[in-house]
Amino acid sequence: MTVRPLARSSKPPARRIASHRTGVASLHDRILTEVRGRILSGEWPPGQRIPAESELTAKYHCSRMTVNKAMSILARAGLIERRRKAGSFVARQRSQSAVLEIQDIKTEIESVGHAYGYRLLARSVRKATRTEAQDIGIPAGTRVLALSSLHTADDRPFCFEQRIINLAAVPSAETGPFDRRAAGPWLIEHVPWTEARHAISAKSADTSLASMLDVKPGLACLVIERRTWANGWPITRVTLNYPGPLREVVAIFRPAT
Repeated sequence: MTVRPLARSSKPPARRIASHRTGVASLHDRILTEVRGRILSGEWPPGQRIPAESELTAKYHCSRMTVNKAMSILARAGLIERRRKAGSFVARQRSQSAVLEIQDIKTEIESVGHAYGYRLLARSVRKATRTEAQDIGIPAGTRVLALSSLHTADDRPFCFEQRIINLAAVPSAETGPFDRRAAGPWLIEHVPWTEARHAISAKSADTSLASMLDVKPGLACLVIERRTWANGWPITRVTLNYPGPLREVVAIFRPAT
């Protein structure tokens, strides 16, 4: 997907699954972390058999239920395949292509000859609200990093960004360099996404948004809400607000093969 001004306008994958709880990680989290790490690092290649649940139970000195829970999560994430009577195996990745491309806003602006600018407006670490938790698919109370930032083109507001990042999945984001760099490209480098969902809508700018975008209240704005996952794990939810009259969305589609 490309969101750009109209003409008239002046990778290593993350190898850690952190606990959703604070403090010492549980055995369940430890199993998830170690098994996922071996898969994503290539130590366990596609097709390799995962140690039997009885073996993992003995290794981690835990119940069969704990191991089964961890394996179920890995299966839902698409990292392993569970075969009846045969055991669990590292999943073979299926080829895929994105219909809508996620582009860096900096690239969008510079590609049409404008000077890009970025400013962090607010940053906080807090617990996800119930609505946010349901929206992104994480347990209520999960620690998240909340960011508000402004992207500019030739020193004029181009996009007001509001983002939350799931710190249980990306703990290093808590100290990320977002005072000088946008979170989007940083996340792509540190936790490459495997699934993304977009919702595109229009809304009238209220007083607060109008002030951010330097437009009159009531102006129609383009709003893109995006959620991304990495192998089934919720990573981020971002809302991008653009002044509508000077923006267009372009999507390139290719026939299925």
